[in-house]
Order: sequence, then C-alpha cells, then structure tokens
Amino acid sequence: VPMNVLLKGREVGFYLKDPGAEFMIAWGDFAEAAEEGAEDAGAECILVKPGEFEKLLAETEPDRDMADRDGEDTAVILYTSGTTGKPKGAELTHSNLLTNCTVAADELGEITDDDRLLGALPLFHSFGQTCTLNAGIHGRAMISMIPRFDPDKALEIIARDEITLFQGVPTMYNAMLACESADSADTSTLRLCMSGGSAMPEEVMRKFEEKFGCKVLEGYGLSETSPVASFNHPNEDNKAGSIGTPIKGVEMKVVDEDGNEVGQGDVGEIVIKGHNIMKGYWNREDATKEAIQDGWFYSGDMAKVDEDGYFFIVDRKKDLIIRGGYNVYPREIEEVLYEHPAIQEAAVVAVPHEELGEEVGAAVVLKEGEQLSADDLKAYAKEQVAAYKYPRHVWFLDELPKGPTGKILKREIEVPSEVESESEATAK
Repeated sequence: VPMNVLLKGREVGFYLKDPGAEFMIAWGDFAEAAEEGAEDAGAECILVKPGEFEKLLAETEPDRDMADRDGEDTAVILYTSGTTGKPKGAELTHSNLLTNCTVAADELGEITDDDRLLGALPLFHSFGQTCTLNAGIHGRAMISMIPRFDPDKALEIIARDEITLFQGVPTMYNAMLACESADSADTSTLRLCMSGGSAMPEEVMRKFEEKFGCKVLEGYGLSETSPVASFNHPNEDNKAGSIGTPIKGVEMKVVDEDGNEVGQGDVGEIVIKGHNIMKGYWNREDATKEAIQDGWFYSGDMAKVDEDGYFFIVDRKKDLIIRGGYNVYPREIEEVLYEHPAIQEAAVVAVPHEELGEEVGAAVVLKEGEQLSADDLKAYAKEQVAAYKYPRHVWFLDELPKGPTGKILKREIEVPSEVESESEATAK
C-alpha cells in the first residue's frame, strides 16, 4: 500500500486500518505522521534514517527465495482520491502490473537500456509506479529521480543526465514552458514525452513541442486500469487532443446511460475491458459491482470516438455543467481560455444558480506580468463559443489547487462569496 508522504496521521491510520496492514516502513519527514497513524491502527512502524538503507545493503546477504505467488494475487492496493466519500482501495494483481508495464515499456515508450528517464511523478501514484519505475526497470533504463517536481530542476536534470524520455501530467508541461530556464534549456536528447493524468490543452502541447523540439504523446488511464488503457502510439498517426487508441489486449467503447454503445462522434461514458482491469475495490463489494459490469469497467469519463477509432476525452462525468438544460463540457471552454496569451492556467467549474441550476464559472491564473479584466475575458470567450457556454463568472487566483501529481483539483476550487452573490442576484 504506497502512501503519499503529505498525509497526516489520521489519514495514515485509515490507509493502514482499511487493508489490515501489520507494519509500515517510513522515512525522513514522514516519521511523525507515520508513527501517529501506525499507533492509531495498531501497526508496527519501521523508521528508516538517512544512510541506513545503504548500510543494510552492504551488510546483508541477498535472499534469493522467491515467494510463491499467482498472477491473480493482489500485488498492490492503490487508494483513489475519495472525491465521493472515503478513499477506495483498487486491488491490482501481479498480472495487472506486469502486463501494463510491459506494454508501456515495449509498445508505447519502446524503452531500452540506452534510455534515461526522468522520474518526476510520485511513485505512490499508478502513473509514476507503472510507467516510470516498473517500465524503466523492465526496459533496463536509467532513472533519474527527483523528490518533488520543480520545472527548472527538471530541465536542469534533462540536460545534465541527457534524459531521453519524460513522463508528466499537463501542469508539469505548462510549468516547464513558463519557468525561468525555459528559453535556455538544452532538451536536445529528449526523444519522447508522454502525458497522462488529465487532458492536456492542445495549446500547451503545441507550445511545448515547438519550444523543446520533442513530440508529446497523450494517453489515458486510471488507478483502476493499472493505469494505461489507451495511448497515441509512437509509430502510428497521432491526433492532437486525442487519448489515442486502446493498448494491446484492451477494449474500449463509449456507451450511453443504458450501457448501449453510442454512434460515431456522440458523447458517452468510456468503459474498458482487458488485462488492465483491477480485481476490485478492497472490501467494497457494492462499489466493485457498480464499477465493473459484465467485465467492463465504467470510468466516469465522458468521451467520443472518431471515424478512425481515436478517443477524445470530453470531460469527467461529475464535472459536467448543466446550464438551464444545456450540457456544458468544461474542457471545451478551458481549451479556449488556454489560447488566450495572458492565461497561464484555467479551470471551468459550476456556480450554483437559482433559475438555471448551474452557471459557468472560470478560475484563472495569469502569466507573470500580465493583466486582464474579468469582463475582457468574458468577451473573449463569448466570441469563441456558443452563448450558453461562455463563463458568466471569472475570478483570478495566484495558483490553482493541485494534487500530488500536479493534477488540478477542481473539487477544491472555492467559488468566491461575491461570485455566488452575483449569481444569486442575476437569478432574481
């Protein structure tokens, strides 16, 4: 059970009690929370101090006895973010992990012992664990690890270690574009960049490829799918804004609320079947039955498929804004906002509205030194999208809330009280 080192003691206690863990291994600044959580869960806490691991390696003979395990045995429990209550533990099997990392290394990244990977993703997250750590080891590549992502540091290491493969979430790519060393960075050794975790704005992808001279391939997956489900394959035609096609051994389709496959170009929910699907949620039989039906995992992500079988994410099902009966997909509006030269980051969210049910709101971070009024941004967006889609409410923030991987957390974006008051006033 990998843990985020930013967790507090009571959270650690839950992650230990829920799976019935008997002990945990922790180090460094995580010691206090680890000990508190372990005590709460009645588990043993083994603290590793600086230098002890090297000492252990030097003084201990390797144990070559392999544990007897079946491919369908649970290998790891990855807890989801818990946006709808307590976090759920996704049980991934040895077969899930081995097959997914093999596909990621051989088919997608084409990783060999000539490659050098930048490990900027947290390893308690499925993206970093499978695509960086496991796939890197499988391909016998060198991995340069950094404890926490910093765009300037990342570009420094890319040049220093002649990194050939970088994997990150969209906010990492955006941060590298905006950092101080972007214009002088040497990224000539990069042969491939891979993006996942959330949808990458097409404008960010275009600017990154233009500035750093490296192709960015976007993929898709979830903790419950080990995580990779689809990708823009390196040796095939790629489509900007697409999450590609299903990986080898995996099926994907888009269905309506009754589970029927929708037509080409129509929006529905992505469902997935294959070797990558989790065994289930630990001790959550009802949640497992809801998520996996007839072998298909229901992702909660809305998408459409084009004539070539490429999938395009529209939005998370729960992020959909219903404005007066009209569906507004935040990602479509965010794509427009990211094209504005003054905007660094943007997130479109629902603002409660008495008559319409929900109104469209946008939380925006400006680039350093830029100025832009809310009215000007509304006018800009109004020219780009249908009248019911453009944001009626805009507010500016110094930064958007992000999770440990750098993914923007819309559920933590607070609508300012003055915006809610303004929305109530327009409804009267």
